[in-house]
Amino acid sequence: MKTSREHPSMVDGEVIGNVEVSPNHFRLTLRLPGTFSTPSPGQFVMIRDLERREPLLPRPLSVYGFHREGGYAILVLLYRVAGLGTSLFSRLRSKAFLNVLGPLGRGFSVDCDVRRVILVAGGVGVAPLTFLLREGYSQTNASGKTQTTAYVGARTAELLTGLDRLESFCDLRIATNDGSAGHQGLVTDLVRSDLNGCNPEETFIYGCGPAAMIRSLGLLVRKTAIRCEVSIEERMACGIGACLGCAVAITDGKGLSDYQRVCKEGPVFNILDISPVFFSNE
Repeated sequence: MKTSREHPSMVDGEVIGNVEVSPNHFRLTLRLPGTFSTPSPGQFVMIRDLERREPLLPRPLSVYGFHREGGYAILVLLYRVAGLGTSLFSRLRSKAFLNVLGPLGRGFSVDCDVRRVILVAGGVGVAPLTFLLREGYSQTNASGKTQTTAYVGARTAELLTGLDRLESFCDLRIATNDGSAGHQGLVTDLVRSDLNGCNPEETFIYGCGPAAMIRSLGLLVRKTAIRCEVSIEERMACGIGACLGCAVAITDGKGLSDYQRVCKEGPVFNILDISPVFFSNE
């Protein structure tokens, strides 16, 4: 099992693509200096438009894709327009520049000996899981050693995002709240129906999505002995652990709650370590 971190850096990145892939969902591609460290699956970056005075704080975005080309680092991000900052990002055109700090945080563990990988994504939570699949498990999938199933959920079919990056790499299953695509209902309903027969010692579940989805997934996993890591979303101001603004309640081995920083000790946590306090504001 492995996970790694490289030293973060702050660089200016040139926008080379900013495409709306579904309503209010955009794929942003940046060309960065070649010195930018290679991110691990599950890590994120903080981005900010330095030419604008507002919003003052940068925005955290999970890494969706990364490769090197012609001496540059090419970073791909997936985001949903949810406020002023992301609304301004959606108007960016090619040759604009953004300030990028990263890669940041603790990513997913990758176990190359596992035989079954289950990905559970809600909304833009598909981004870090896609990067995990393509960078962490592509070789074991190609060899047939690992069976991978991705469960992706959204409110409606038009809000399903990133399916094209998953379907050629794994068994893809879809759920929508309104039934406009795939199973009608919650994505965790699909997961529940397929967990029977999974060997806990050979299975690893990864999740990313809204707090309600993470909570539902946690209730499922508690009934099994399957390992499960999730990337959780929280508002961030600095991204480096200095402001303590993204602290969340984590349960220690004695059942007591402590607080850890999503940007530093996370954003990836063992799902069983997340305190019920995290879900109290749903």
